[in-house]
Amino acid sequence: MSAPLLPVETRAPRLADFAFGPRRHRSAAELPEPGSSVEIWWRAVALGGTGHYAAARTALRRLRASTNDPVLLSLAASTEGSLRRQLGWHARAAHDDGHAAALVLSRLPGVSASGYRHPESIDPHAPVHHPLSGRLDAAAVAVGERAVDGAVGAGAVGYYRVPDLVDAAADALIGLAADALGTGRLALAAGLLDRCGALLDAERRAGSSGFATTQGQAGWAVVDRSRAFVRLHWVRAETALAGGRADEALAAAEIALARAERGPSIRHRVKSRLLVAAAAGVTGDTGRAGELAALVEEQCRESDLVPLRWACAMLRTGLPAPGTDPAAEHASATAGAEACRALISRRGGRFRDI
Repeated sequence: MSAPLLPVETRAPRLADFAFGPRRHRSAAELPEPGSSVEIWWRAVALGGTGHYAAARTALRRLRASTNDPVLLSLAASTEGSLRRQLGWHARAAHDDGHAAALVLSRLPGVSASGYRHPESIDPHAPVHHPLSGRLDAAAVAVGERAVDGAVGAGAVGYYRVPDLVDAAADALIGLAADALGTGRLALAAGLLDRCGALLDAERRAGSSGFATTQGQAGWAVVDRSRAFVRLHWVRAETALAGGRADEALAAAEIALARAERGPSIRHRVKSRLLVAAAAGVTGDTGRAGELAALVEEQCRESDLVPLRWACAMLRTGLPAPGTDPAAEHASATAGAEACRALISRRGGRFRDI
């Protein structure tokens, strides 16, 4: 069963906007009911972003029961891995992400088992076809035209279109890298990130934007990997931080933030700012780090991004806040982290005790 091509002006701006756009929600009941398998995935992503872990896992079970498409099954597995990883279960997440990679890597033309895609296998003059639908992704084209017209950001296409094999492969490789990082295997994490970078770079025909267009007999097709590039640089920043390379971490986090700010996703912008804050703090720029952390805290409250709010509170426990008493700020941040942890627990998330 293949995921259907969705009309841009009807279904796509609804659940996709909650998952990867500007719309906010505080409960599963506020989300529209999905009408297709890909919409179930968007629903799961939206729920996971706000820490509704039990509801997100329910949506992923529903997704697996609704389709046999390898792309969507891979996305379901890597999303499950992301939920586990947020709670500290990196080793278990690696099983999910490994399954996600196995479902899609071998299906990509020109991709070796290691995840590298050979540039010579890509015809730059061939039309880009949607691997799920078997035809040009008209929905992505329409969103791209709106982006050009200024209706949405230039990086919106990669968030709103139906995901393809490359998207799923990138999610799996990035997830595996984050899992390796969480279990202390920094060299493995770096190697997996390089594999993902090679996979994405093989497609880029429009400079460093991650946004490319090709023209075929059926018209223009848009390939935008903005979402993958943002996530890739998140884990690059985290890996550099873990390796003691603060300047490299800050550079990667800044790249992620610049890309995220061109896209529609509130959550991606907030997480990118959080990583910039963490890296800035390690480089010694505690003033900037504290200001960004305060902004992230406010934005997390506004959008109910509880997992990110918890991470921000943990960061704030070690950062001075401008104009506040350090002891009072530490106590406030600690209390905030505990409150988020309790809320996450009520929503079905169980942290791994370290």
